Amino acid sequence: MSETAATPPAATSSAQQQIEEARRLVQAAQFDAASALLIQLLTGDLTAGESADALYTLAVARRYGNDVDGALRTLDELVERESDHSRAYQERGHAYLALNRPEDAAAAFAKALELNPGLLASWKSLANLHKLLGNTEQAAFAAAQVSYLAGLPRELAAVTDLMHDGKLYKAEKLCRHFLQQNPHHIEAMRLLAEIGVRLRVYDDAEFLLESCVELAPDNQRARSDYLAILNRKGKFEQAYEQAKQLYAGDPDNPIHKLSMANALTGLGRTEEGLAMYRDCLDRIPNRAGVQVMIGHALKTLGSFDEAVDAYREAYRLKPDYGDAFWSLANTKTYEFTDEEIAQIEREENDASISEDDRIHLCFAAGKALEDRHDFDRAFEFYARGNELKRRQLGYDPDKTDAMIEAQIDVCTPELFEQRGQLGFDCPDPIFIVGLPRAGSTLLEQILASHSLVDGTMELHNILGLAQRLRGRSAERESKYPQILRDLEDSYFERFGRQFIDDTRVYRGGAPFFIDKMPNNFLHIGLIRLILPRAKIIDARRQPMACCFSGFKQLFGEGQDFTYGLDAIGRYYRAYMRLMDHWDDVLPGFVLRVQHEDVVEDLESQVRRMLDFCGLPFEQSCLEFHKTKRTVRTPSAEQVRQPIYASGLDQWQNFDSHLDPLRAALGEDLLARYPLDADTGAVSADRAPSAS
Repeated sequence: MSETAATPPAATSSAQQQIEEARRLVQAAQFDAASALLIQLLTGDLTAGESADALYTLAVARRYGNDVDGALRTLDELVERESDHSRAYQERGHAYLALNRPEDAAAAFAKALELNPGLLASWKSLANLHKLLGNTEQAAFAAAQVSYLAGLPRELAAVTDLMHDGKLYKAEKLCRHFLQQNPHHIEAMRLLAEIGVRLRVYDDAEFLLESCVELAPDNQRARSDYLAILNRKGKFEQAYEQAKQLYAGDPDNPIHKLSMANALTGLGRTEEGLAMYRDCLDRIPNRAGVQVMIGHALKTLGSFDEAVDAYREAYRLKPDYGDAFWSLANTKTYEFTDEEIAQIEREENDASISEDDRIHLCFAAGKALEDRHDFDRAFEFYARGNELKRRQLGYDPDKTDAMIEAQIDVCTPELFEQRGQLGFDCPDPIFIVGLPRAGSTLLEQILASHSLVDGTMELHNILGLAQRLRGRSAERESKYPQILRDLEDSYFERFGRQFIDDTRVYRGGAPFFIDKMPNNFLHIGLIRLILPRAKIIDARRQPMACCFSGFKQLFGEGQDFTYGLDAIGRYYRAYMRLMDHWDDVLPGFVLRVQHEDVVEDLESQVRRMLDFCGLPFEQSCLEFHKTKRTVRTPSAEQVRQPIYASGLDQWQNFDSHLDPLRAALGEDLLARYPLDADTGAVSADRAPSAS
């Protein structure tokens, strides 16, 4: 796990030694001396971390020295520099308590715990404050957290604190050391798994949590975390089984009810999940978060106006809640009011908001201003949000290129000639692949409007199989796709049959079903080997339009390559290179459908897709917007409307900002999609589509 963790800390600096001396002075009740030392230190040349430590310690010294107003001013300066400093908000809570401002104190402690749920002092104070303010259930919840944290071994309490403060290297090292001394300690294993999730080493985390549940089946925290990682990996049926066990053991627990709601919506049982969200709404401390979940469920069901009401209620409860504003923007059809735009910009300009809220607010502001035709300012917000998200993720395009080259190297005509008839002989699945924002949701809605086809969702099963074939640990060299040459013959049929069995839960009664996971384009060779009769449709869109649409989109999970114009352009090139390879080695296996062609001549493209899938023509496929079904992607509201052409050239409003994208795509690739000189639309005489 630690290969992706942060670099170990450097030796203690002179400034850090002076901060430690100030802390000793505070412990000795020499508050004025500590303050004087820190004020002098802050006039020097400090690193950002040293400045934050000095300001925090100065605020503590001032509060203990009865200069509470001075402490609050110091904390204001600290959060302006470092908005995610959890202890700054905890200290602010203590300062408000000293001023007898209990409601402000409760809000400050809640903010501290939002950033770092491992702060025992904040939970203790919050439990007492909720009791004082008459918030019985919230007081009980806080008291339960106090009991849990107070019962941890000292080392694991430190691990919890370090982890939530983002010091993952230290947290992992300390946790592993504890496990060496205490093998199979459930809480240590659970915490190590949580560190793994934060490092995005999901397979290691799943393995640890599965072991926890086997060793301690009554440990609700471990089972709840196991459920969460299963949901994250798209293993919704397994997640549902874990949720049922939690819920059956304590049906009045609102957290378990929330987990059950998440599992139900993951399975596509959205109406049942919605009812459970509503049932636990008033019993969860994060009511704004539950309102957003309610909004998502309503949007999936097509209840647009009710979804909007839920999102608006979420930002009413938490005015800086970026996810609420982005969820409104992400309907793609909502029009922000002047007051809402002003609030978004005001909150985004507040130095104290969390980075995640700032990212969501930037993308929301970009969409709102784009709709107002203020394109330059819209791009500023899009670019800021993308840069912040890119820093969080650390996407490496070289790894993508290596992955593409491995597929090309392994998946040769000889491989398919030797092993191409070993898979499971089943014609049921229709895979729609491509890049995000390329029109795949529209194609899914069209095909799912056919009486013989079930629409499902973006299923994770093929991605999960590829991950299993790579090997469990991210610290070892990947075995996939090279393993496709060496697998025993029987595995190909077994994997194909398992895919059909595992996806049955998402289907209705139709003989065919759609898997709309776009990233499956990376694994077309694997699909061909395990399901040789599957149909694959490549949803493609003009590269400038597709890439910029992805750049404007804040994705819930994955698609790390979209947060930079150069990165997404390079990824599009890699995608085209691999799709050209599939066309060469598997001619006729993939049908290419160009989004612009669908917009220009819907019926011809519908007939073309139905012919490819071996389906008779049905008028309902042309009237796809009338089909009642759940849709779980950003385009959910758009595909419930008749087809429109207005989005084809939206990228051109930002043309002056897109030179980095053009350079990354390259003239040779763009030449395959020439634009009409007069209209700017994709020219009708572009290179013909494959298949």
